[in-house]
Amino acid sequence: MKNLKLIDKIIYLINGLLAFMLLLSYALTYVPPKSFALLSVLSLGVPFLILVNVLFLLYWLIKLKKQLILPLTVLAIGYFSFGSLYKFSSNEFVSHDDKLDVMNFNVRLFNLYDWIPEKHVENTIVDFIKLKAPDVLSIQEYHPHKNIDLSFFKYKFEKLSGNKVKNGQAIFSQYPIVNSGSIEFPNTSNNAIFVDIVKASDTLRIYNIHLQSMKIDANAELKQEDSERLLKRVEKTFEMQQEQTELFLKHKNQCPYKMIICGDFNNTAFSYVYKEVRGDLNDAFKEAGNGFGRTYEFKFFPVRIDYIFSDPEIEITSFKTYDNKLSDHYPIMARFKLH
Repeated sequence: MKNLKLIDKIIYLINGLLAFMLLLSYALTYVPPKSFALLSVLSLGVPFLILVNVLFLLYWLIKLKKQLILPLTVLAIGYFSFGSLYKFSSNEFVSHDDKLDVMNFNVRLFNLYDWIPEKHVENTIVDFIKLKAPDVLSIQEYHPHKNIDLSFFKYKFEKLSGNKVKNGQAIFSQYPIVNSGSIEFPNTSNNAIFVDIVKASDTLRIYNIHLQSMKIDANAELKQEDSERLLKRVEKTFEMQQEQTELFLKHKNQCPYKMIICGDFNNTAFSYVYKEVRGDLNDAFKEAGNGFGRTYEFKFFPVRIDYIFSDPEIEITSFKTYDNKLSDHYPIMARFKLH
């Protein structure tokens, strides 16, 4: 520090603060949100904190200063604990026998309230799904829109709520559904549903989870006077997500079959709920994804809050995030090889 110019000393202090925040974010992954709900909010900013520390690392590297050790250390801890924020792999789907393609998509009620100004977005969504032809389709914020025809799937299970506008979660399948059900979450329209499908001699459990949303526009400018109310809402959301995860895990732990979990968790891969739901399952993006894997429309930095997990005994051969602006979420699809 003694040999640094004043401006570099200030930059290093800022670097130290942001490095500490990143380390704290890592630690909070292992802490139930109910214990420190407000601090748990840091998990939402981990991608940003990682990118900022990368910039600090480049800055000190260019200046050939030993201060690069600080950002390098915190980034290394994150890499070995959580994996890379950015993935390098092929975008092409590998063709093979015994494949099972699973797509997850939060369709935002098929643009029922014209959030996207283009006409007939709901038809474009259906055309996209037809083109990609998944064997299983997991949908959050599903609405039985009058223009929607997904009858090219042979089987479906949906769980809807609401009086004026029916909405909820749905799973569509090209393979027979022999069992289905819903895991109800209290005091919310969110829930988790499941189906057991039969493909050849395999029975697989498919889960579709939609954890509590913060119900804020992440791209809107927030007024200063709303900050306290916003923080309380986020705290409450994190607490509800923990409760919902606990209910889901009770059901998951009783499942007798190999499973695939799809869903919109409304939280990042650096969160407590991600770690708990994933457990010892494989994250399809981490196994075969490419790029940042952004699944939510957020203009400041890439956010991944939608996931497909699978049993370790099910091989993940391909994964893709589609850059289709048909919702505030982007569709994802994984290809599995069943042995």
